[in-house]
Amino acid sequence: MAISDARDIPTAKRIVVKVGSSSISGENVNQLETLVAGLAEAHGRGSEVVLVSSGAIATGMPLLKLESKPDDLATSQALASVGQSRLIARYQIELEKSKIVAGQVLFTTADLEQTETRDNAKRAMERLLELRVLPIVNENDTVATQEIRFGDNDNLAAQVAILLEADVLILLSDIDALYDRPPVIEGAQRIEWVTFEDNLDGIEIGETSTGYGTGGARTKVSAAKLANRSGIPVLLTDTHKVSEALAGGRVGTWFEQQEV
Repeated sequence: MAISDARDIPTAKRIVVKVGSSSISGENVNQLETLVAGLAEAHGRGSEVVLVSSGAIATGMPLLKLESKPDDLATSQALASVGQSRLIARYQIELEKSKIVAGQVLFTTADLEQTETRDNAKRAMERLLELRVLPIVNENDTVATQEIRFGDNDNLAAQVAILLEADVLILLSDIDALYDRPPVIEGAQRIEWVTFEDNLDGIEIGETSTGYGTGGARTKVSAAKLANRSGIPVLLTDTHKVSEALAGGRVGTWFEQQEV
């Protein structure tokens, strides 16, 4: 189904939504309920919804009494192991209010690089969607090493959207849109529409300033362009506007896809 702008999102058959750690952890921990409510609304009207969610390491930190994100890989892997099951449990508790079943899917880069494993991943996820399960995808941080990481879940979300031939990818952030410079700077201008041909080299894009996430606006622009090259449009907006975005509201920044 061709999606030409954000107003068409309610008509999309298959939607991939990505949320970062900082949007559902720390002081924003209660925002997970808002997120799930929006996903449930889209699922309820018949859309196939896939959530790519960071947050396993951030969820594990208070459980293991760590106040800051560790620098060493082994501790990060341990936190992911502890936090992932707790994160999925939180999602399932909220989804059950709408009688939606969650399914956990964990990827490493190797799963999407080889034809056999990629086809298997696609087949498994499409069957979940046929069964009206809401897949929740994350990188398998417990076993991933620095050499085989996706880098950030914005990139993972774009790859999942491409794998599933999604109609649209929605990247949720802590800011409401893309700006021509970090929005904390006076005079920053909001960018509502980015065509595939637009050159964003002059845009002063900030990175994450939280203690939880690994990405920022730059990784989201990169992920948007990756999805756009495969013919998938992308909407970047604030997490608390997810319901409005999924309902076709005029929010965020729209990244127009390349015609393929």
